[in-house]
Amino acid sequence: MSSTSPVAPEKLSRRKQFAQTYKMAHKTDRALPWWILGTFVVGAAVGFTILWLLPGTGALSLVLSIVSALLLGLLGALIIFGRRAQRAAYAQMDGQAGAAASALQMLRRGWKVDPVVAFTKQQDVVHRVVGPPGIVLVGEGSSPNRLKSLMITERRKHERVVADAPIHEVICGNGEGQVPLTKLVRHVTKLGRGVKPAEMTDILNRLKALDANRSNIPLPKGPMPTSMKGMRGNQRGR
Repeated sequence: MSSTSPVAPEKLSRRKQFAQTYKMAHKTDRALPWWILGTFVVGAAVGFTILWLLPGTGALSLVLSIVSALLLGLLGALIIFGRRAQRAAYAQMDGQAGAAASALQMLRRGWKVDPVVAFTKQQDVVHRVVGPPGIVLVGEGSSPNRLKSLMITERRKHERVVADAPIHEVICGNGEGQVPLTKLVRHVTKLGRGVKPAEMTDILNRLKALDANRSNIPLPKGPMPTSMKGMRGNQRGR
């Protein structure tokens, strides 16, 4: 018997990507089809009414109103689908090891995400993001004290090779002073702009020397980042 491995979302057809994302979201959000249908109906009604009330009569006006209704309804349905699918994905990942790494894959171009650059045997991990704010170390784990020690150690390592680059520390979680998973990407993107694109290239080159001395670190068992990548493509209409 031959076993078949899962196909990466980016290699699926557009229709299959939507179907895969819908199935994933519907497991958590049972009201998803009704939200999509309701949004389509309301959007279509608004689109039809707007075009129908504009000056003009006859077949052409009717055709334009119908086309406008379909386009506006479809646009609204896609927006609602994307938002609720994202919320469902976060709900499924929250509390699992590697959830922050999966969420960070939602960052768009101009960001470099390196999952699990440091870890403990208890699966406390530190992920690294390099982007406009500089270097962002994102930690997640079950023990705040243990994770804090790991973050300090990792920050010192980075300061030795990129001392002139801003380094931010973020703890992903639901405790005091932590950033919830659902707000992680937004929090990271709002850290400001600390480096220019040319400086970011230099930072990445210097970090290669740091990473070269690390042993291969497997991603902890948990949600797969590729699932979030497929959903991100659906939302952006790739």
